[in-house]
This record gives sequence, structure tokens and C-alpha cells, in this order.
Amino acid sequence: MAKDINNSPFDEGTRIKLDIFRRCFREWYPVFVHDFHTKHLFVFDMFAGSGMDTVGVPGSPLILLEEAKGADYRHCTSLKSSSKGKQVFFVFNEYIKQKYEDLSKNVHVFQDKCIESRSCNNCPIKKGIRTYNMSFKDLFADERIEKIFKNNNYGKFVLLDQYGINQVTEDVFSRLVNYPRTDFIFFISSSTIKRFKDFQAVQQYFDTKKINFDEAKPKECHRLIKEYFEDMIPDGKDFFLHSFTIKKGSNYYGLIFGTSHSLGMEKFLKVCWEEDKLSGDSNCNIDNDYEEGTLFYDESQTQKKVAVKQELCDNILNGSIKDNISGLKFALHRGCQPSIFVEVMTDLIKQGKVDVSGIFNRKVTSIHKIKLEGNDYYTIKTL
Repeated sequence: MAKDINNSPFDEGTRIKLDIFRRCFREWYPVFVHDFHTKHLFVFDMFAGSGMDTVGVPGSPLILLEEAKGADYRHCTSLKSSSKGKQVFFVFNEYIKQKYEDLSKNVHVFQDKCIESRSCNNCPIKKGIRTYNMSFKDLFADERIEKIFKNNNYGKFVLLDQYGINQVTEDVFSRLVNYPRTDFIFFISSSTIKRFKDFQAVQQYFDTKKINFDEAKPKECHRLIKEYFEDMIPDGKDFFLHSFTIKKGSNYYGLIFGTSHSLGMEKFLKVCWEEDKLSGDSNCNIDNDYEEGTLFYDESQTQKKVAVKQELCDNILNGSIKDNISGLKFALHRGCQPSIFVEVMTDLIKQGKVDVSGIFNRKVTSIHKIKLEGNDYYTIKTL
């Protein structure tokens, strides 16, 4: 039976996971709250637990509600003043009955305290809270939920903090990838898949023959699981996926984030690289780089950065990357912040290997706003 993380104080790995959830949602939420084109927001926490651990440390449901306020309650203020009646709906689901009852209590106590502290007569958050006591499979298959996911006017954030490996199936993943304006982040026990890869209990969910685990590189197992899911993305679909490995003892677990929008990936990578300055990939030194404080430590020359810079260089010089949009997106797909593309281009221009048509610039954020023939756009010519 999977360990009940709500039945004891959260361990370090769980706290790291929850902190990434928090920071990821903090980056995602304002984009849709303040976006004129988003009619409503739906935030799904499908494995919500009881809402806190035994010593009162907030779990994902309370973290999401806390972040929904914004600094000085500016997100709440924005929702109240929305001329189009924009609403945010929080869907919290927990299958275990006792935990569901605790969840319902903790969520409503939390929100009532917030309302009381602010003397708020018209809370824009509380009216949108929904709690469910269903299996994930049944909730995800519910026609009302599917209708929400398919609506292109709604922004959706989906948190899937599953126990183990068996809930985020190929079908679930494929549907999430194809739903419009839907960003998701899920937890998975990658070490379990690696350890029991020859067992039917694992093979019924994963075709482990497609995953080339290297026994000499146990840290790599979560990256390989991310690549396994990446192979399910339809050919030609511009979709971003990034993983973050969390080491607990001798085991490796992790998060996988998915989005169809470059801005979503920019924001998630920002969180990951703040957490891991070496590779943006892990709470452990996943590539065995020189540690900070050691003689040869160089944050700009880690294995991940050197490898991606070389890939960028090769693809620019062979003509595969023809403009700054494709170069910036290439960096995102490789799990690096797009500034690394500008670094490579700067070096190649200095070396006289490439020139640009247009104005060379250092723009690395909001890639989606770069328009063909616009001031920020340029093409690349090899010399």
C-alpha cells in the first residue's frame, strides 16, 4: 500500500514537490486571471488528500487557495472587478472517504478565515470551490468535466499528485495533451517502474521494453520516463514537456509538466532553474557536475548547458534552426531557459560563422509574441 503522506509530517522530498507546485501555480495563475480572452479558470487537484499534514503544514489544496489571492489580494480584486464576470473554479477531489471529509473541512475553514480576516462580503474564490469524493477515473470520465476540458475559452490547470504509477495512463496523458489551453503537472514514482519493469503489475501500464534503463545511472530514470511520455505526443504537435527529479533516500520520483504554450514552459523552467542552477532538472546533482564552492565550479559550463549549447550550434550551422523563434523554442524543448540560444548566437556572430537578417536582439521571454517580420524577429544566415 502506498504511504499516506497526510498521515505524518511531510518529508523533505514532499516539501520540495509542494514548493514546486506552489511556484508553478504562482507563475501560471496571473496569466489567466488577467487575460482578457479567458472566460473562466478551472483549477483541478485530482488527488487532493486531506489538505494538510499532521502538524498543519498546508498540502496542495490550501497552497492553491493561498496563491489564488495574490500579493495584497490583487488577484481577488481583479476577479471582483471583472466586467465579463470571470470566475475561478477549484475542483478538489479525494477518493478516500475520511480524507475527503478532512479535505472539505480544511478547505472551507481556510477560506472562511480568509474572508473573516478581510471582512470580505463577496469572496470570488469561495463560491467556485467544489469538493468531490470520487475515483480519479470516474471524475476524469465525467461528461461535465470533459466538456470543461474541451472548451477553448477556459484556462485549465491540472494537478495530478497520484500515489505510485497507475493513474496517469497513456489515455489520460494523450487526452490532456490534446485538450486546449490545458497545462498539467503530475507526480510519478519512476524508481518503481525501473525496479519492477519486468512485472506484469507495471507492464500493464507501461511498455517497459521501450524504456532503456541504465543500471549504472539510477538518477536518469525519471528523465527516461519523461521521454517515454514525450514519444506519445503526436507528430507535428508543438507541445512542451519537462521533468523534475526528486530524490528520496535511494529512490527517484518526480514531476512532469506539460503545456502547448511556450509561455507556460518559460514559466515552469524558470521555477526549475531557480531550484536547480546546474541543470534545472533535479533536487540532486543529476549530472554529477562540480558543486558550488568547489574549485572547478562554473555555473555556465554544466554538462546540461554545454550539451544543449552544442546542439544549438550544430542545428544553427546545418540550417535546421533558421530563425530566432525556432532557436528559442529549441532551447525550451531541451529543458533550458531560452537565454542559452542568445548566448550561442552571440558567440557565432562574433566568430563570423553566422549573420542575421533583421535586428539581432536579446529577447528571450514571451516568445509567442514574436511575429514574423516584426521588430523582434530575425532569420539566420550561415557564412
